Amino acid sequence: MKLYIVGFGAGDYEYMTIQAKTALEESQVIAGYTTYIDLVKDYFYDKEFYSTPMKKEEERCRWAIEEALKGKTVSLVCSGDSGVYGLASLVLELAEEYPPFEIEIVPGVTAALSGGAVLGAPLSHDFAVISLSDLLTPWDKIESRLRHSAMADLVISLYNPSSKKRSDYLKRACSILLEYLREDTVCGYVKNIGREGEEAVLTTLNQLKDMTVDMFTTVFIGNSDTREINGKMVTPRGYRIQREESR
Repeated sequence: MKLYIVGFGAGDYEYMTIQAKTALEESQVIAGYTTYIDLVKDYFYDKEFYSTPMKKEEERCRWAIEEALKGKTVSLVCSGDSGVYGLASLVLELAEEYPPFEIEIVPGVTAALSGGAVLGAPLSHDFAVISLSDLLTPWDKIESRLRHSAMADLVISLYNPSSKKRSDYLKRACSILLEYLREDTVCGYVKNIGREGEEAVLTTLNQLKDMTVDMFTTVFIGNSDTREINGKMVTPRGYRIQREESR
């Protein structure tokens, strides 16, 4: 009787940690969002699968909990990391309503990290991760977080930058950031990280404002020190300054 909350990374098998792979192999049942189940089921074909569409997260979590309480070993899968916009927090909240049982949170490589590696090294200094989805977070709070991150000169990684219903949200976010950042601030984005159709683009903040992205895109906004070096997005950590001061 055990429930794993598994972050399986970008989606391709090679992005999965050994810990995540082991948890899925040990499980009798694997539950998750329909798209995520489609990504893992070919590698764990002998398992029982349960999926629900978007906006059915609580139903999915309760089902996984109740299956675990029946004595099964269950994995609830999340893309990226299970605790970064994943279902780990929801499961732990809901678990208060049930008899005690074993829950193990299995971390995964979140899109800020896997996407950053594709672009180069944009997150080598302090950074913020902000989701532009206002499904669970009011837009005024998102806007406040964007403003304060820009004022603090943090590199910013944007999750869920756009969708059919939120087609102008990235434009709105860039317009806010342009109040504090230079137009030529180095930016980039990666679509379909680790999956078929992966695409990486380097651009500037002013150009990014008018670009088209989707829910499978992770966007990176550089800070005042971020540069493009040989086609890569790089935020210096400060080692050059350290070397110069030690001379």
